Amino acid sequence: MNKYEQQISELMAKMNLDQMVGQLVQPERQFVTPEQVKKYHIGSVLSGGGSVPGNNTPEDWIAMNDEYWAASMEADEDHLAIPIVYGVDAIHGNSNVTGAVVFPHNIGLGAARDPDLMERIAKATAREIAVTGVEWTFAPTLAVVRNDHWGRTYESYSEDPKIVSEYAPRFIAGLQGDFGEESVIACAKHFVGDGTTVHGIDQGDAQIDEAELRRLHIPPYQAAIEAGVLTIMASLNSWNGLKCHEHRYLLTDVLKDELGFKGFIVSDWDGIDCLSEDFGKAVELGLNAGMDMFMVTEKWQEFIEHAKLLVLAGRVPRKRLEDAVRRILRVKFEFGLFDKPRPAERKLSKQTEIFGSREHREVAREAVRKSLVMLKNEETLLPLEKNARILVAGKNANNRGHQCGGFTVNWQGATSNEEIPGGQSIWEGIQSLAPGAILSENLDGNEANPDEHDVAIVVIGEMPYAEMLGDVRVPGLLQEYTTFPNSTPIPIDDTEVAEVYATNLYLHEMHPEDITTIENIRARGIPVVTVMVCGRPLVVEKELDASTAFVVAWLPGSEGHGVADVLFGDFDIQGKLSISWPKYDNENWNIGDPDYNPRFPYGFGLQYNKSKSSGKSS
Repeated sequence: MNKYEQQISELMAKMNLDQMVGQLVQPERQFVTPEQVKKYHIGSVLSGGGSVPGNNTPEDWIAMNDEYWAASMEADEDHLAIPIVYGVDAIHGNSNVTGAVVFPHNIGLGAARDPDLMERIAKATAREIAVTGVEWTFAPTLAVVRNDHWGRTYESYSEDPKIVSEYAPRFIAGLQGDFGEESVIACAKHFVGDGTTVHGIDQGDAQIDEAELRRLHIPPYQAAIEAGVLTIMASLNSWNGLKCHEHRYLLTDVLKDELGFKGFIVSDWDGIDCLSEDFGKAVELGLNAGMDMFMVTEKWQEFIEHAKLLVLAGRVPRKRLEDAVRRILRVKFEFGLFDKPRPAERKLSKQTEIFGSREHREVAREAVRKSLVMLKNEETLLPLEKNARILVAGKNANNRGHQCGGFTVNWQGATSNEEIPGGQSIWEGIQSLAPGAILSENLDGNEANPDEHDVAIVVIGEMPYAEMLGDVRVPGLLQEYTTFPNSTPIPIDDTEVAEVYATNLYLHEMHPEDITTIENIRARGIPVVTVMVCGRPLVVEKELDASTAFVVAWLPGSEGHGVADVLFGDFDIQGKLSISWPKYDNENWNIGDPDYNPRFPYGFGLQYNKSKSSGKSS
């Protein structure tokens, strides 16, 4: 029996229906005031991507959360002192906040093959969250990505559940630690099957049988639960036609009963809205399925009224409500929220110099170095000499926002250096190691001259995106796809194609400016080192052919210096693909597939000391 169960029982014995239902609610900060937190007994508040207080400094965050906390702790004859828990999407560092250290996105970390590094990254992230007075991050993402068209591919460590399952406990340990003042609450997400939807459609349908679900997608959550993760987020996708947010078998029978999860399940952003056009029915379905806390960003007052009526009418058993409340309180007690001082008085709130510190940046820079994957190195062009005459070009060469990707400052990411203070672009990293290097004025390489330049570094690839807006969706496939087995077909509006990132994975069609820049320089007789910033494998046959060397930097985050460290050989290149690389758009290879034949296999990655080898998978 949990050591806090008696305290929880005593507290719940004092709670009325209003106080219990209030604990289930998590509004977005823009739609709830501290006064409402007290009045409605709110259990949690969150910030969506780009939703920030004041000037978005740690001090602004501390002041805001301190107000919410104080409101939740004002006890009187109608209110109990139950601290709120504040949640943010700090998925690669506390990247919502200006000046944070932004770590590589998960796809790069998967290539690093370093569980110890994951724990150090998580510890640094926890400190940068705790500095802002926040207690909870919606991380780590434990998706096992099985289709590169998915707009969240970069949030997955690997197509192989072994890597995800190995990383999960280390990352959770780094975040949650000893539940002290340098720790935060972790949230494993999204349960379950988000990485395996048909066509890689975000929030789509995972049409796989239960054996495959259990073999590929549940093991990381089992590892997370065994590591003591306190919260888990339900996924917005469906499994064989039924939304996970209303899936009692998955949420209650499997996650809680079979896997033994004792913490609480939180919904995703307005996740119950898609369960029914009748919002009251949606509340009923979500609660009865086993959801405990509801991320209801704006309609939270409506949620409260429906939930109370449903309990009074017996449509949601009182026992189910009490189970949800007990789970939420259990997490708050286990994390020590009832004993922690108010946010403004916490240990790290008085040490804001920790935020964006050199120590944390060194961890991020190491992560960048270890995540790079080399696909080609003809004539052993890499590593480069620091005294070589180097031209640097490409749209992503001098843009910290682009190299950080989505969920950075804004939901869909940042687009400039100014938005990511304290870090270095890839160009700035190159310049610091090779002072004689020159940046192309228009980034197109038109200055290229073999009499003046020995080599060019061209930094290409994707621009920032997040979630469904990052999907690659092929027109014609989206008219309708049939769920499995024998359930209602799910219509997909083809007009959504205009709102997603691209219609295929061919980089030369997605971003024709990249191949133009590479060929423009190569045509002048200058060898090209291509560095690609990307959130997923792309079809890059043309770009590979036109390059002498080709390095995948993924989404390296704020510390672009780490890329330069490797290009100039201060550190060997060591990353190995954690996701299979396609040669054509209509391929979808995953390790273990019959007749497996990708362009570059899982585990591929050349190194300087054996760059002429086959780079066999490991």
